[in-house]
Amino acid sequence: MIIAIDGPAGSGKSTVARRIAELLGFHYLDTGAMYRAVTVAALKRGIGLEDESALAGLARAVRIDFGYRPGEALPSQVLIDGEDVTRAIRLPATDEGVSRVASLPEVRSALVAQQCALAAQADTVVEGRDIGTVVFPDAELKVFLTADPKVRARRRIEQNEAHDIGGELDRRSAYEALLARDEADSNRAYSPLAAAPDARVLDTTDLTLDEVIARILTWTAEIRKGEAQ
Repeated sequence: MIIAIDGPAGSGKSTVARRIAELLGFHYLDTGAMYRAVTVAALKRGIGLEDESALAGLARAVRIDFGYRPGEALPSQVLIDGEDVTRAIRLPATDEGVSRVASLPEVRSALVAQQCALAAQADTVVEGRDIGTVVFPDAELKVFLTADPKVRARRRIEQNEAHDIGGELDRRSAYEALLARDEADSNRAYSPLAAAPDARVLDTTDLTLDEVIARILTWTAEIRKGEAQ
């Protein structure tokens, strides 16, 4: 079974997807981290973020892995060719560049192939911005999370602080960066951010994390029950 969770930056999809995977015993695949990893690799190598051919070659050449701590079911590290870039993928410079990298069709094609191969190995929760529309259009459950932009900006700051990069963005800067990211993701020509026609849209603005998770677990149980009948 594949559970596809899409939504804009700060909607809570990463936190929700991780928790759902943990509770269900599914694999967790963070596709956004893969695009961020390619962005980090490009910045380190001095590759222009508009050079589609070079970036696609980079995406095909580098090995992106997820690391696990002993006894933990969910990945705690992102690695590029064995190098830990978990912190680097959350830095503001990566935030500013990842939309450009992720908008390039050749890059997306290179990474989608890896994503499909990973998800084919087990029941998987996948989150991103085009999972239900492009990567896994046949996913059994598609969820599109959204929230008020100001709430999402606050969550992004809290996320940065959790990764020990707090203070690099103030609330106004985070809000403006988030709106710019929304604009770029929603209007890119290839695989724009959008809810799949059959996605279940869930506004998380006034919901607690536990309430969001409970809703998705209920939907999952309903689908599984229907499949068993």
